[in-house]
Amino acid sequence: MQWLFEARKRYGLCILNYMVTSNHIHLLVADDGEREVIPKSLQLIAGRTGQEYNQRKNRNGAFWEDRYHATAVSGDDHLIQCMVYIDLNMVRAGAVNHPLEWNFGGYNEIHKPRERYALIDYNRLMELLHFSSIDDLRRFHKESVEEVLREKNYVRESRWTESIAVGSKSFVEDIKAKLSIRAKGRQVGESGGAHQLREAQVPYIGNFTPENSGLRAKNTYFWRDNPEILIR
Repeated sequence: MQWLFEARKRYGLCILNYMVTSNHIHLLVADDGEREVIPKSLQLIAGRTGQEYNQRKNRNGAFWEDRYHATAVSGDDHLIQCMVYIDLNMVRAGAVNHPLEWNFGGYNEIHKPRERYALIDYNRLMELLHFSSIDDLRRFHKESVEEVLREKNYVRESRWTESIAVGSKSFVEDIKAKLSIRAKGRQVGESGGAHQLREAQVPYIGNFTPENSGLRAKNTYFWRDNPEILIR
């Protein structure tokens, strides 16, 4: 969290929500057009966190499993859905019953503002969610989280962790067009009321001998469906 604050101060990273856990972080940030702000900020956060951990533990080598995964989210209803999904990360993990019980997340900061080292850009968040006052934002945010908690509808959703873009059809298609050749092989699909841009799921099929060929359909395995594999 120290390096999140440093990234905001040093590069102007616009943080809308966050969740810091024991082995990964979720960040919801606004892209205001400065091309290097997000990658430089994440390089700072990831690099310094890894360095400090290695120094404390007297170890060498990589700290993070992989590079970060970025998903573009449209600034409409999908924004608050993504925000609530992040808030409920530790509820989903069974660590707490309510996001207020986790001290290292944006929900706590929004509803119990920090006197120093605030991370969230409240003005930008109000602008994106079309609220004129912080009280209205807090009320709407709280009601959105409470609704999901009542319905117990906080299961893991791969659209937020594996998609390249999530939102309206026009937004997702625009992202695909901007990616140009880099979006080759990636498809726009709809699921759960949202359009997504993601890589096509291709089953792994080995070279089976004739006596085992009948097992192919049963043993088809989609690598990206494994809920235990998360790339941060």
